[in-house]
Amino acid sequence: MQIGPIPLANRLFVAPMAGVTDRPFRQLCKRLGAGYAVSEMVTSRKDLWNSLKTSRRANHEGEPGPIAVQIAGTDAAMMAEAALYNIDRGAQIIDINMGCPAKKVCNKWAGSALMQNEALAVEIAEAVVAACAPRGVPVTLKMRTGWCQQHKNAVVLARRFEDVGIQMLTVHGRTREQGYKGQAEYDTIAAVKAAVRVPVVANGDITSPEKARAVLAATGADAVMIGRAAQGRPWIFREIGHYLATGEHLAPPLVAEVRRLLLEHLQDHYGLYGEASGVRSARKHIAWYVRALPGGEALRHHINTIEDCAAQWQAVADFFSALGAQMDRLPSAHDGADAVPPVRETEHEPEQH
Repeated sequence: MQIGPIPLANRLFVAPMAGVTDRPFRQLCKRLGAGYAVSEMVTSRKDLWNSLKTSRRANHEGEPGPIAVQIAGTDAAMMAEAALYNIDRGAQIIDINMGCPAKKVCNKWAGSALMQNEALAVEIAEAVVAACAPRGVPVTLKMRTGWCQQHKNAVVLARRFEDVGIQMLTVHGRTREQGYKGQAEYDTIAAVKAAVRVPVVANGDITSPEKARAVLAATGADAVMIGRAAQGRPWIFREIGHYLATGEHLAPPLVAEVRRLLLEHLQDHYGLYGEASGVRSARKHIAWYVRALPGGEALRHHINTIEDCAAQWQAVADFFSALGAQMDRLPSAHDGADAVPPVRETEHEPEQH
């Protein structure tokens, strides 16, 4: 599979999630079997580009390609300029956000709200493609099935986006009205796939190897995109890849391996965010890793009292050392694997909070 001229390692993608899919997390997921990962959303507002948040999101130092950056906004010229800003900072693929359901974004007519204004949505796509084409950078787009149940226009828009040069479409199988509630539906994704020639990616409620295989079969999609299920379980990509190739499950990861992965992840995280911000923003990642483990809740409470990166790192190291004395491998995730992890979805939160 490829996006425009850019080949991808496989068809297992990491969804862009604000506050989650930063550079350290994307790199970890790629190491563990993801073929492609999209950055956190970067605003098209030029006045925010010098903010610490945006500068971190536009930092791709040492990140293996292809580097994909998602941009969000409501003005075609500003979106085109944002695309060039990110290309100058290393982006090799630009993704347009038309899938965000957050009220702060939709109230400004960005994200999935753009699906209500088809003319503006197509104008933005066309402007971004025109800006990126001279640089040889393909443009992709993520959207929902529509604004609401009564107005599902993903198929109509998909055809128009393809006509103006969008080279891959990702569809989250929910309307904006649904947010992240209820169950994702895949019929609309299948209809989009049947309507266009560019690659189509299925997104929504893909939480296990079996579910990934079923969604690929039901939709005919070229790839699947995984968000919440990768939080605290980044090895889900290699599990899915192995299952799709062999029909068999990998054994759960060794406790010693998870200890090493998490400690390396934390070091990378601290390196990007620094001491004060890093120790706080790492808490959610630690909580996701340990939520289903014996003693995990107690560790989470303890971690929330620590304000020092070294102490936090050591507490995690000690926890997994003790766990490794009790068990060789993590508990199997196959029982109840289709259950969505009990963590609030943060995908595509607004640039400004």
